[in-house]
Amino acid sequence: MKLNTKRTILVGLAFLSISAFWQLYDSIIPLILKNTFQISDTIAGFVMAADNVLALFMLPLFGTLSDKVHTPLGKRTPFILAGTGIAVISMLLIPVADNRLSLPLFAGALMVTLLAMSTYRSPAVSLMPDVTPKPLRSKANAIINLMGAVGGVISLLLISTLVTKEGKPDYLPIFLIVALVMVTAVAVLLLKIRENPLRRQREELELTLEPEPDLSEAAEPGSKPAPMPADVRKSLVLILLSVAFWFMGYNAVTSAFSKYAQIYWGIEGGGFANCLLVATVAAIVSYIPVGALASKIGRKKTILMGVALLFSMFGIGAFIRHYHPAVNLLFMLVGVAWAAINVNSYPMVVEMSRGSDIGKYTGFYYTFSMAAQIVTPIFSGALLEHIGYHTLFPYAALFVAAAFFTMLFVKHGDSRPIPPKSRLEAFDIED
Repeated sequence: MKLNTKRTILVGLAFLSISAFWQLYDSIIPLILKNTFQISDTIAGFVMAADNVLALFMLPLFGTLSDKVHTPLGKRTPFILAGTGIAVISMLLIPVADNRLSLPLFAGALMVTLLAMSTYRSPAVSLMPDVTPKPLRSKANAIINLMGAVGGVISLLLISTLVTKEGKPDYLPIFLIVALVMVTAVAVLLLKIRENPLRRQREELELTLEPEPDLSEAAEPGSKPAPMPADVRKSLVLILLSVAFWFMGYNAVTSAFSKYAQIYWGIEGGGFANCLLVATVAAIVSYIPVGALASKIGRKKTILMGVALLFSMFGIGAFIRHYHPAVNLLFMLVGVAWAAINVNSYPMVVEMSRGSDIGKYTGFYYTFSMAAQIVTPIFSGALLEHIGYHTLFPYAALFVAAAFFTMLFVKHGDSRPIPPKSRLEAFDIED
């Protein structure tokens, strides 16, 4: 049983592009809001939640739309191309607005960029399960997340290197390089991946597997789909709640960390990016092993191990008052934990879908993750401003603990045993 690694890496270029932007966004936008426009932490929390407000509606919408689209380029590729093109143009106006101290230009450029990014995130993520048979999706998602982590590393390295410790930084070079990375990644994807033939190949190969009951039971042509069984629906709701809870915790830290590190730990300039870089590199190293681990012990157990580790690290972080090099070990383990969670949670959700509904279920996944990321910057930002920066890690640990308990009761969506000598091996062919 093999996965076509080369093909999956190429599919992951879309996620690399997306992750490079969001790492830049999470790291730099809070600093612009606070240092350039003197926005309070609570209001900044509302601004940082704006992308998630948009995503709450747009990700399910565009995921479902891409399910229904049929073009010579495929279902997902047109959205990826159009969204990237608009985003890379508008995002370059953000540092221009920062340099000119123009709040209206900044707000307008940020809004257009967020709208553009929201149009193609679900289609980009749906591309992996479109071209990957169900039994291989955890391993494939490990590679997709690895590619996303590479995009994050690129942005973090740029921030660590180019953000100065003295004077007002000019973020335009960083935004220019990230925009170039995004364009290059999507151009290679377009040239190398033929979406329609690969989807047909996946559908044909899945028919050769030993028969597995479809959780939602296929409907007759022209009729309404059969309702999802109650026990499967319960598992779907519980895992989506788990997704919301661990994003409540994790995103609270990532969206405020640049400010937290500078103000509470006393890290200067772009040095805060080094902690995040350690976490991202640790995740990169972990993605493939945790994908393999999930295929042996199951996705649910692997996620629970990751959630327990993440809770422990955030709990320890609550007691750290000043930066010490040992903090890097904490962030390394945060990266490992997040890899174990992220690699396996999305495949568990789409495992409960029919093949024609992948975009819709991708939208469900992002609805809950983005809803959490709407609320958490506002709540955690208010705590930072009105109670103190020491609240950040306890807040995160609390929600991660909640995710552990909801995840315990999920009964569906786990890895299925792969039939011996499966013809899925034929999927590992050169393009």
